[in-house]
Amino acid sequence: MSAPRPGRAVRVRVPASSANLGPGFDSIGMALGVYDEYVAVVRTEPGLRIDIDGDPQGVPGDERHLVYATMRRAWSELGVPTPEGLTLHCANTIRQGRGMGSSAAAIVAGVAAAHGLAAAQWTAWENAPGAADTLVDLDLETVNDLAGRLEGHPDNASASVYGGATISWLDEPGPPGDERTVGRVHSEAIPLHPDIEPLVAVPQVQLPTATARAVLPAQVPHPEAALNSARAGLLVLALSAQPRLLLPATREWLHQEQRRSSLGGAMEVVDELRCAGHAAVISGAGPSVLVLTADGDDAAAQVAALLPEQWRLLRPGVPDQGVRVERVTLEGLHGESALPA
Repeated sequence: MSAPRPGRAVRVRVPASSANLGPGFDSIGMALGVYDEYVAVVRTEPGLRIDIDGDPQGVPGDERHLVYATMRRAWSELGVPTPEGLTLHCANTIRQGRGMGSSAAAIVAGVAAAHGLAAAQWTAWENAPGAADTLVDLDLETVNDLAGRLEGHPDNASASVYGGATISWLDEPGPPGDERTVGRVHSEAIPLHPDIEPLVAVPQVQLPTATARAVLPAQVPHPEAALNSARAGLLVLALSAQPRLLLPATREWLHQEQRRSSLGGAMEVVDELRCAGHAAVISGAGPSVLVLTADGDDAAAQVAALLPEQWRLLRPGVPDQGVRVERVTLEGLHGESALPA
C-alpha cells in the first residue's frame, strides 16, 4: 500500500443487498442488481468536496458522509494518511431506509475506494501515465472483514462485497479488552439455484435500521431458537438446490414478528403473500418485502396484484459480482461535467 497521492482517482460500483432472507438473521445475504456509484479524486487543494447527483435523501454532504468516514477509517487501518484534498462524487440509486442495504453498500464502497486509492498497483500505473483504465485488484477478504465489522452485522456487507448469495460468521470472540473481541468476519458463497429470482416490493415509507433493531428483545426462548436454526439450514438447501422448499425455508422466529408494529403494514403484506404461497420475508430491517421465487413472470404478476397501492415491485436480479473498483485518469474525468479535475 502507498499513501494516496494527488491525481489518483477511482470509480467504485457497489450493489444493493437484501439480508436475513427470513431465518438467516445477521448471517445470510443476497446481492441485488441496484447500484450506487462513486468517483473519488485525490486533489492537491486541501478540503473535502462531496457532490451528490439527484435527491440526496438526507445524506450529509460533509465529513459525516458515510462513504468518506469509512474511507478515513480504512486508511487508518492500512496505516496510510488521509489525503488533504478529496472530491467524492456520488450517484445513488439504492434508496435509504428501505431494507436494501444502503448503509452497508456505502461502507463497502468506502473501504473499497480507500483500498483502491492506496493500492500497490499505482506505482506501476504512475510510471506508465498513458496506461488504459484498469481494474484495481482488491483483497476482498480484507474489504469484507472491515466492512462487516463497521456495519456491525456482515450479511448485507458480504453480499455487496462478493455478489450472489453469501453466508457469514465471526471468529470466536476473545475476552473483554482483547483485540479479538469483535471477531474477524468470514463469508462464503451460497451457490444460488439458477431458477431463483428475488422480487422486491418497495413502499414509499422509510424505516431506519436503528429503529428496527431497537424493538428486538434481548433474549430468545430456546424452543424458538431451535425452530429458527432448523429453517436457516433448510434455507441454504432451498437457495442452492431445492427451490420448492423456499416457502417453509423462509419461516423465522427471531425478528420479523417482533418488529411488526414498527414496519408500517409491511408484515401484513408478508402475511398475505405467504398465505398465497409466496416465499415472502421482510428485506433486511424493512420495510421493503423480499419474495424469493423460481416461477418468473407468473410469480411477479401474482405478487404485483397483491401489493398495496403505491408500493413498487422491482425485479433487480442477483449480480454474480460485488464491489468493483476501477482506476480512472484525470484526463478521462475532464469529460464528466460533474467532476471538474
